[in-house]
Amino acid sequence: MTADDLVFVYMTAASPDEAERIGRALVEERLAACINILGPMTSIYRWEGAVETAAEVAFIAKTRASLVDTLTARVKALHGYDVPCIVELPAGRGNPDYLAWLRRETA
Repeated sequence: MTADDLVFVYMTAASPDEAERIGRALVEERLAACINILGPMTSIYRWEGAVETAAEVAFIAKTRASLVDTLTARVKALHGYDVPCIVELPAGRGNPDYLAWLRRETA
């Protein structure tokens, strides 16, 4: 993977409002070209020795691999969780026009 490669960054938030607030900041700061906020979901996880269940919202940033470290730091600064989910996934191939747009918007 090169620094110019496009990636998706999968994240979760406690509410749609939190996901929108973080997503808007990432797009305004050109750390992401686009954010998709997905509907409510139920998460089951182990935290501090106990199994927990919580309502969450997933959101996905479309960005460049070279911006992931900065994006991660920004999300951590804006997020309400102590340990927010932030996972980079390769974007792979797609519509060349769309991929060019993603690159332009994160320049």
